[in-house]
Amino acid sequence: QVQLIESGGGLVQAGGSLRLSCAASGRALSNYAMGWFRQAPGKEREFVTAISRSGRSTYYATSVKGRFTISRDNAQNTVSLQMNSLKPEDTAIYYCAADETAYRHTYSAAEDYDYWGQGTQVTVSS
Repeated sequence: QVQLIESGGGLVQAGGSLRLSCAASGRALSNYAMGWFRQAPGKEREFVTAISRSGRSTYYATSVKGRFTISRDNAQNTVSLQMNSLKPEDTAIYYCAADETAYRHTYSAAEDYDYWGQGTQVTVSS
């Protein structure tokens, strides 16, 4: 199994940028597709972005496409989320998650992920 720890959250003004990182320990991260999800107060957890095991395929929610970029470094066992042009509606706790299934048609379903980090708070002020 794998343990995930997110970092990089914080408070930023609208239009600003943040970079989140997810560090893995235990089993090598190359065994997992990785995703980022977020949950705002009073709302359901929602898909943000995902990346395949190799990093060749990426997937984005419509709300973040063109602003957020997911990447991974399997040698360093890390996954990153670069968030630009942040909006107040991006405010949420952000979670990284690992999916050990070899292939899926889509990676947007939270219930498909096997391991989760504890989350990091992102707050965007207007």
